[in-house]
Amino acid sequence: MSRIKSKDTTPEMRVRTILHRSGFRYRLHVNKLPGVPDIVLPRYNTVVFVNGCFWHRHADCKRCTFPNSNEEYWKKKFDNTMERDQRNINALQGLGWNVIIIWECEIGDASVIDDIKRKIISGQNRL
Repeated sequence: MSRIKSKDTTPEMRVRTILHRSGFRYRLHVNKLPGVPDIVLPRYNTVVFVNGCFWHRHADCKRCTFPNSNEEYWKKKFDNTMERDQRNINALQGLGWNVIIIWECEIGDASVIDDIKRKIISGQNRL
């Protein structure tokens, strides 16, 4: 698992490219914020997390599979990840940040990208 990238993943790079081409300017991986968001848009007081469906357990997604071996380990790992994600979201919202979660499987959908842009500008929280 040490080879699993946490920064500059393919889905994250796609979202960054789309946002930059749309005129949004951002900072990356600001470690002073809870959860170290993937993208921080200070002008819009918004942070964006680009989550992988498998690791962050996207509900009802075909990419959200469960390994057959060592089930107890994986259940605990996934539960801890989801709890940590929720703690970070709550902490960021408590600091006044708008939080947007983008799932890996949604990135290719043009309507989702348009929805993300609207949410950034309007300051709405989640997709």
